[in-house]
Amino acid sequence: MTALSGVVYKDYVQVPIERVGVLIGKEGSVKREIEETYGVELEIESSTGRVCIKLLESSNSANLLVVKNIIQAIGHGISPEKALKAFREEDATLHVIDLRYVLGNSRNNLVRVKGRLIGERGKARKLIEELTNTAISISDHTVAIVGKLENVEVARRAIEMLISGRPHSVVWKYLYSMRRRIKRRGFILWEPRIEELQSTEGAIEGEGEGGGEEGG
Repeated sequence: MTALSGVVYKDYVQVPIERVGVLIGKEGSVKREIEETYGVELEIESSTGRVCIKLLESSNSANLLVVKNIIQAIGHGISPEKALKAFREEDATLHVIDLRYVLGNSRNNLVRVKGRLIGERGKARKLIEELTNTAISISDHTVAIVGKLENVEVARRAIEMLISGRPHSVVWKYLYSMRRRIKRRGFILWEPRIEELQSTEGAIEGEGEGGGEEGG
């Protein structure tokens, strides 16, 4: 492909207008870090949320997908720090669940299920993050998960179990079992806070809508 002013390829991503400031960062710090780390230029339209990603000649072409995932993760509510950290891993991925596809457009169902996913003071979401070493954001009608591919799949399954109505205690047992299984294969090295797991199992059961939706 013929380069034009050092740019070999362009792609576009749309983010919510309310997340544009987060993507840019204080005095452009987040935008600048993405550009310098991945060899791209970002043109961000603050009025529309449209982001143009320009891949530079000196950059690896694989960086384009990584940058798109980082921007989309930030757009879905993941903090820039967590998004950038997650995608330093070679097999990092972003998975987004649209709750409307599962629950329809019923506001009551959305509120009820989000309450199960978030938990009191965000405990359920935080525990899933901790047991899977992922970052999770729950917005108006989506759940975004970032992390290593295998860990994201475990978190996704746990979230789908909660959406389908499985008890929190069953989901925690599944997560704890998967954590041990993956650790035995040497893929993860973290340890959950067991006392938090034990206290949360009973506390979250039967909760309604919780607070603290975002993981970022």
